[in-house]
Amino acid sequence: MISADLIEQIRDAADIVTLLGEHVDLRRTGTDFRGPCPFHGGTHRNFSVVPKKQLYHCFVCHESGDVFTFWMKRFGLDYPTAVREIAGKVGIVVPDERQAGPDPNEPLYSALGAAADWFARQLRERDEAAPARAYLVQRRIEDAVRDEFQLGYAPARGEAVRESLNALGIADDVLTTAGLLVAREDGTVVPRFRGRLIFPIADVRGRVVGFGGRVLGDGEPKYLNSPETPVFHKGSLLYGLDRARGAIRTASLAVVVEGYVDAIRCHAAGVANVVAPLGTALTPEQAKVLRRYTKQVALVYDADMAGLRATFRSGDELLRQGASVSVVTLPPGEDPDTLVRAQGADAFRALLEQALDLFDRKIQLMEKKGLFGTLEGRRKALDRLLPTIRAAADPITRALYIARAAERTNVAKDVLEQEAGRLDARDARRMAPAPEPAAGGARAARPAQEIPAERTLVHLMLLAPAWVARVRGVVAAGDFRHPSYRQIADALFRGEPRPASDDAAAVWERLASEPLEEQDPEPMFAGAVEWIRDRPRAERLTELDRLIFLAGEQEKDTLMEEKKALLQEGGGRYRSKSLRTQREPRY
Repeated sequence: MISADLIEQIRDAADIVTLLGEHVDLRRTGTDFRGPCPFHGGTHRNFSVVPKKQLYHCFVCHESGDVFTFWMKRFGLDYPTAVREIAGKVGIVVPDERQAGPDPNEPLYSALGAAADWFARQLRERDEAAPARAYLVQRRIEDAVRDEFQLGYAPARGEAVRESLNALGIADDVLTTAGLLVAREDGTVVPRFRGRLIFPIADVRGRVVGFGGRVLGDGEPKYLNSPETPVFHKGSLLYGLDRARGAIRTASLAVVVEGYVDAIRCHAAGVANVVAPLGTALTPEQAKVLRRYTKQVALVYDADMAGLRATFRSGDELLRQGASVSVVTLPPGEDPDTLVRAQGADAFRALLEQALDLFDRKIQLMEKKGLFGTLEGRRKALDRLLPTIRAAADPITRALYIARAAERTNVAKDVLEQEAGRLDARDARRMAPAPEPAAGGARAARPAQEIPAERTLVHLMLLAPAWVARVRGVVAAGDFRHPSYRQIADALFRGEPRPASDDAAAVWERLASEPLEEQDPEPMFAGAVEWIRDRPRAERLTELDRLIFLAGEQEKDTLMEEKKALLQEGGGRYRSKSLRTQREPRY
């Protein structure tokens, strides 16, 4: 037997349009989808799929049902087998019948539910919770809304929650596993949440699985979440999804806001298709969860720099899942909470109607900065646009983004496609498994950020202090880019016994114990100094190559003149595109 709760969870996670679309040529007609009926072999589009209701119906042969019914009738399966087939497609594990029994996590759900009730009672009744109640009054969260969302308060003397839950028969080991208690290094166990306003966090079935706690007054962190537990996985949960999932399907749109209060305010005002991540930007797992319910997602984050960065990180994650992403621009100084509180839900819905596509919003911000007015600016703009182009999993969306970028930057579409493909290939290589170590104790590969010329100078100074003055006379500590080498050089130039960083100190000790590979250090010194001094010229040459690749004919002539001058300045030497691959002084 498969439990009714699990069947409902599978049904909720299944996108009927996507699943039936694997077997029926569906096309959107208004809010529904139509295609030829697979049951009576029709050729006209009499077969309707209604995503809001998660149902299908044929107007000719009158076959109808849900996603499970379709699998049963189409493939001749019994009901449990059809449920298991759909569960496998949406990534939900159905326990084997031979392993049937009580849910092993049930004690955790019970403990967390009891804790939520206890925190809520403290907020309502405890004198100590007066600042928390005052905070809610300040945010204009009414008592009915407070109680609906089961907001609570964790007393500063945290032992109270432990004692109260112990009195209900819930042992410390269960409270610790549930993330309500924290074991210290000295062996003592203390409550995790103390002196905080509590926001219960539920899974898609509405079960409390964790908490978010906001500090009242000064203190860090401002928000504290439950730790990872068998039932709480921060990166895959969305606050409010248990309430919003039906509205998301009905509206064919998910609205993502930043915080708990933003989400609560929208729900209380009747905008029910709103969720919030348990952090700032969406994780890949959260993007996948949203994609199960809708293809359309609107991001409504704060308009400050942190909010914009989170917007575009979240948008790229959603694009990777095949979603269509729009961005709502809030008035300066507003967030969803303050906007809905001051102007009402209709004003918020009006902004949703005016949302810009994620890519167009990026372009809009770059236009305000004037980046498209110069060649250098267009290069910077492309560096910021290409990640979003590459994130678009939908080929049509990617093609539209490339066309839009080509239009604004005057770069040919085929050049942009080539650049995006090159970066895709580079990332694929990065994601490839590392090769097995060579047999016979071969020397390990040098770290990617190793800079041999800098290492040479540091090595010389550590082995013979007389070199310190010579190196300091031609190179500044700021010229060293490797963080450990820069710290070592700075310490040596200052006459300090060791660098402050433990990592740099370990490099210091290792190099100080290694002999030089060359008998004569003079050529090593001269070559290293020359390489470091020449590095800015070589980097500019590399950048010019990139700009020339993207430039029009008129701009290309100017860039070629600059490149020619730099080559002459370097005596005809040209360290090509990757500085890492050039022959540098041995050490």
